[in-house]
Amino acid sequence: MASATERKLVLKMSMSLDGFVAERDGKLDWIFRSSSADSRARLVDTLSEAGVHIMGSGSYYDMAAFWPFSDTPFTAAMNDIPKIVFSRTGIKDGTQVDRTAEAEAKLTGGRPSVTPTAAVLKSWAEPTVARGDLAEEVRRLKEQPGKLILAHGGVRFARSLIAAGLVDEYRLAVHPVVLGQGHALFSGLHSPADLRLVSATAYSGGVVGAVYQPA
Repeated sequence: MASATERKLVLKMSMSLDGFVAERDGKLDWIFRSSSADSRARLVDTLSEAGVHIMGSGSYYDMAAFWPFSDTPFTAAMNDIPKIVFSRTGIKDGTQVDRTAEAEAKLTGGRPSVTPTAAVLKSWAEPTVARGDLAEEVRRLKEQPGKLILAHGGVRFARSLIAAGLVDEYRLAVHPVVLGQGHALFSGLHSPADLRLVSATAYSGGVVGAVYQPA
C-alpha cells in the first residue's frame, strides 16, 4: 500500500455481479450492454486522473490495435498518457494491425476509425517495458512524482497486483449481469482481505461504481 508521500496505484476493472471480469472464452460483450452516458463520463474522469497506464502484455496488444484508430470519449487519455507494459519477455517490435474491413468493424465497434498521428502510433509502439520483479517495479513507480498509476489488466496481471498487495484503490464497475462462470478477479488471493468502501454510485444503465481501499 502506498505511503502518504507516494502516488497510489488504482486498479480499474469492470466485473459482473458474481465477481467475474470476463467470460471463460474471454468475451466482454456484457460490459457494453449496460454502458450509459453518466458511467462513461465517470470513466473519462478516472482516465484523466492517471499519470501512467500500466497493463500486462495481453492487454497491451489488444489496446495497441484499437486505441490509435478509435474515436471515443476515452481515446485522448488512452493515447496521450504514457504506457508501461509488464512483461519479463518484452514485447514485439512495433504493432502489427490487421486493417481488413472485418477487423476494422470489430476493433471500432462499427464507428468510423481515424488515421492516427505519428506521435500516437509511437506512444503505443514504443511503451516502457517493465521486465523486473513486479513488486520492485511498482515500488519504483510509486516513488516517482506524478498523478496516479492506473492499472488496466488483463485478469492475470490484475490478480498478481492484488496478490502482492500492491493495489491502493479499487475502482470497480459492477454490471447488472450474472455470468455464472468465467475469470474471477480475486481468485489469486491466498487469504481474505478486508476492504473499506469509499463510495458507491449507481448509474442510469444499471452499473454501480464502487470504490474500495484496503482496510
